[in-house]
Amino acid sequence: MALRYALLALLTSRPMTGYDVSKQFSQSVAHVWHAPDSQIYPELNRMERDGLLESSVVPWGKKGTKKEYAVTEAGVKAFREWMDSPIEIRRQREPAYLKAAYLEWAEPGAARAELEQFRDYWTEHLAMLEATRATLVDRSHPTLASRLEHYDAAQWDRIVRYKIFAYDGLIDQARAAIAWAERGLVLVDELEGSTVD
Repeated sequence: MALRYALLALLTSRPMTGYDVSKQFSQSVAHVWHAPDSQIYPELNRMERDGLLESSVVPWGKKGTKKEYAVTEAGVKAFREWMDSPIEIRRQREPAYLKAAYLEWAEPGAARAELEQFRDYWTEHLAMLEATRATLVDRSHPTLASRLEHYDAAQWDRIVRYKIFAYDGLIDQARAAIAWAERGLVLVDELEGSTVD
């Protein structure tokens, strides 16, 4: 259900076609809520059916058309209600931690490879998050720039700082994951060759 609110959050910046939603989603909202196109397009249709979005046909290319989605008053109301409701805390479901708890079953080389893969993923992800944060700070991020156009300049600092705050949390999480994997690699080296009864 959170995908619905992630899409509403994105569409509060401006009306967009499904293609634009997908493209902007991958460059912004997907950093905090991942969803493939196969989930985005059907959810846009459900949201329109539920009255949270309305669509209009807009020209696309030389002869084509596309649907452009805009948030309705009911969509704004639903988004505000969701924003004002308590967060649903979800329990952890990360395979790397599950596997780490049972690394005694893995060959040392396999354990090391898994931890290196985890570390490398988060290192790459961290670089992307830091680059995105920089575009928020300098206000060059396209989704943010579009959003700011719809607000009085007196609100811009507030809007930007909340976005940066979210990315700071993601950056902290990525750094913690990298540090954890590094500690795991040291542990594998330390315990390599030992056996468990």
